[in-house]
Amino acid sequence: MSESFDIRKWFKNPDELLVISGPCSVESREQLLKTAEGLSKIDQVKVLRGGIWKPRTRPEAFEGIGEKGLLWMGEAKERYGFLTMTEVAVPEHVELALKYGIDILWIGARTVVNPFSVQELADCLKGCDIPVFVKNPIAPDLKLWLGAIERLSGAGLACLGGIHRGFSAIEESRYRNAPVWDIPIELKRLCPDIQIITDVSHICGCRELLQEVAQEALNFGTIGFMIESHCNPEKALTDANQQITPESLKNALDKLVVRKKMVDKDEVILKNFRSEIDVIDDEILNLVAKRMNVSEQIGKFKKEHKVTVLQMDRWTKVLEKNINKGLNLGLDEETVKQIFEIIHKGSIKRQL
Repeated sequence: MSESFDIRKWFKNPDELLVISGPCSVESREQLLKTAEGLSKIDQVKVLRGGIWKPRTRPEAFEGIGEKGLLWMGEAKERYGFLTMTEVAVPEHVELALKYGIDILWIGARTVVNPFSVQELADCLKGCDIPVFVKNPIAPDLKLWLGAIERLSGAGLACLGGIHRGFSAIEESRYRNAPVWDIPIELKRLCPDIQIITDVSHICGCRELLQEVAQEALNFGTIGFMIESHCNPEKALTDANQQITPESLKNALDKLVVRKKMVDKDEVILKNFRSEIDVIDDEILNLVAKRMNVSEQIGKFKKEHKVTVLQMDRWTKVLEKNINKGLNLGLDEETVKQIFEIIHKGSIKRQL
């Protein structure tokens, strides 16, 4: 795994929020420079992002401006002092990005799903010291995300980071890509040296949710954001609904509540709460173990009497009863449902 890397060390105040912003797609020199000019007035924006090559679902859609856009990125960098960042999907993209002095690369969600593609990029980047951020794959598959990071680390890349951009879901949702916060949290647990930022734009898919999701990401401890901005979002050639003007971005950032680091007094209070939670967790595990033992006895009875393991009527009643109890206790329905679905799955295994 890569050694510890924090992009914020490049800035005067390493504790400040990192914001990466810029258009979803670089469309023209005028569009990029005008957007960059607006972003230059926002202190938190340190990195200018711009899509040069766009992986689109259908071939007739705008697939990016290509190589000349890298020249404009360089011009914006020189004029406004930003670091620059773009997505790469094939070795040719890497070679051109390095040729034109792009400072940071990211590998997109559609590329991360293909280990062959990631390995090609890792081989191409071997020997480079450029920072590379890896977006999570489209599906909620932690192993794919982790595997992509491991392939790049295996190629000797030390400056690696993650970008949480949400996950596609079958169920209809208010999000473009559901956050599923437990997956980036688990990645951070497995790879404590990997810094993770949140691509708020791709989670939301619309401007209306940006503020809410950005605050939620901050509450979960993200070190920064990738937020798409455009000088004229309504006219954007890609993802118009989720881009905002630099002025709107500044307003949104000003409203965010950045949580402070803990001081000694806070740590003492939290330690007491955590001790209480540890006791409760022990009780929960003991009760679950007791429940599983009873399930095992039920399984033996069913085998002896040739009764099917899954009794759907019984399970439906158990779930409905406990959801109602949970609601009366102030718990939300989805939490109760998930808890008992996991317990039921374990019980079925014990009975087989």
